[in-house]
Amino acid sequence: MALRRLGQILVDLGYISDEQLELLVDEQTERPGQLIGQVAMDMGLIDDEQLSQALGEQMSLRTVSLGDLTIEPEVLAMVTEPMAQMYRIVPTEFVDNTLTVAMCDPQNLGVQDELRTFLGYNIQVVVATEPAILAALERYYGENTESVESIVSDLEEDDELAAAVAAAEKGTVDLTSVEALADSAPVRKLLNMVLLIAIKDHASDLHFEPFEDEFRIRIKADGVLYEMVPPPRHLAFAITTRIKVMADLDIAERRLPQDGRIELNVGGHPVDLRVSVLPTMFGESVVMRVLDRSVVSLDLKNVGMDDKLMKVFRDVISKPNGIVLVTGPTGSGKTTTLYSALNELNVIEDKLITTEDPVEYDMEGIIQVPIDASIGNTFAQCLRAILRQDPDKILVGEIRDLETAEIAVQASLTGHMVFSTLHTNDAPSTITRLKDMGVPTFLITATVESILAQRLVRRVCDKCREAYTPSREVLDDLELTAEDIKGKKFYRGGGCENCNNTGYKGRVGLFELMVMNNELRDLIMQNASTDDLRDAARRNGMITLRDAGMLAAYAGTTTTEEVVRETIIDA
Repeated sequence: MALRRLGQILVDLGYISDEQLELLVDEQTERPGQLIGQVAMDMGLIDDEQLSQALGEQMSLRTVSLGDLTIEPEVLAMVTEPMAQMYRIVPTEFVDNTLTVAMCDPQNLGVQDELRTFLGYNIQVVVATEPAILAALERYYGENTESVESIVSDLEEDDELAAAVAAAEKGTVDLTSVEALADSAPVRKLLNMVLLIAIKDHASDLHFEPFEDEFRIRIKADGVLYEMVPPPRHLAFAITTRIKVMADLDIAERRLPQDGRIELNVGGHPVDLRVSVLPTMFGESVVMRVLDRSVVSLDLKNVGMDDKLMKVFRDVISKPNGIVLVTGPTGSGKTTTLYSALNELNVIEDKLITTEDPVEYDMEGIIQVPIDASIGNTFAQCLRAILRQDPDKILVGEIRDLETAEIAVQASLTGHMVFSTLHTNDAPSTITRLKDMGVPTFLITATVESILAQRLVRRVCDKCREAYTPSREVLDDLELTAEDIKGKKFYRGGGCENCNNTGYKGRVGLFELMVMNNELRDLIMQNASTDDLRDAARRNGMITLRDAGMLAAYAGTTTTEEVVRETIIDA
């Protein structure tokens, strides 16, 4: 049944006149994307109380005055502080497995489904005003906020849960009981808290690691792993089983590796969790890759290249045919750079096709093909089929073998632009890697247009940035003398709440772009060494990763320690 329009409800309730409604509709057309209730409030036509009454009427929901309610502590404890803040909800009542939550935006129907997934209860919504919700969040969750530490402490004292886990691990209970254990409120609460903290901190990975005497949870943010308060060792089985249930994996199979995915909608934006389960000596190790599309901006302007390098790279990717390779270790931002390049090239006149393992981000207007080696759908197999789809530009997720490399070469020779990635330390050594794969030298020189090596270094926190002098050891690692850094200033983060006392917040890219020219092609044909190629590329204007890192350190963007950690010394 179609909902009544909110503007008409405001008229029917006597809050505004028909003439005011016309003005309101005209004003809303001037503000694309804004809801009519918010526009009416901005114009001073209604107040918070009247808006919540109208929303309740529209959605056939009860309205409540949170200031007049007494909420039981055990009801508040059902929703953790990060979840309450993220969704702007306040739990008010729990009866017959139904949790009633107050919210100021009941039109956001997806929130009910998300809360049902996270909490495992039926969800009933009541409507409150926005100021009342914010005041209640401050009152109930402001000071005595529940933390991972407090949840872990409660779990350690839960003897009933410990006994249930012991029975499950011995195999003396059936699968239904195991599923019920994984579905228990304490396990859900801990996992929800960890997931929300990871998403809030823009973490890239979550690690759940069982050892003989402990169960460790670590979060990878800005390329570095941080350990959380470890939950009791006996909970490893329950937590990994809960993750497997969420990822729709086989909870009875504990001897083989498994892969799955969890699709969440957190705070109004989609988050994809790629789950990998690996059997170990002491249980199953689980790693979750967090793909939060709201965090990644697929725009070349945001990848961190300076203007000069950006112009050269744009010229290269705009060529009609050839191969552009991006190299670097796992997690160095290769995919983001290539996606950003494709996003820029995504025009209606060209057909773009990608083949990836897995497809990480959905891109409008680009055909994306997932790899599935288990059924024979390899990169090489996919690439052959793609060439019959009349593409202009192709992205091959990774060149892993000679077969894929040969088809990529053939594709570029027949008038296609091919983008791909390789795992090498720097740009010049990529040529050696292709030769080792078996690609003939003359084909490398005929097709490869440029090679971009990249790394991600942590950015110094803006809130606690302070000047410092690098240690003698770090300068030795950088092969610098006190004379070399005379007059140069270096900065690091002192550690504050903004950066979780790490001194770093976010990451920035370092780039080394080797554009092929006649001199480099001649050297490759002569089987010149990597060092000779590097020297020639530098003569032609290439800035190495180490030099790019030092420029970032001199600019105060990162620290010398980060440059040492992420780059290798040029020979």
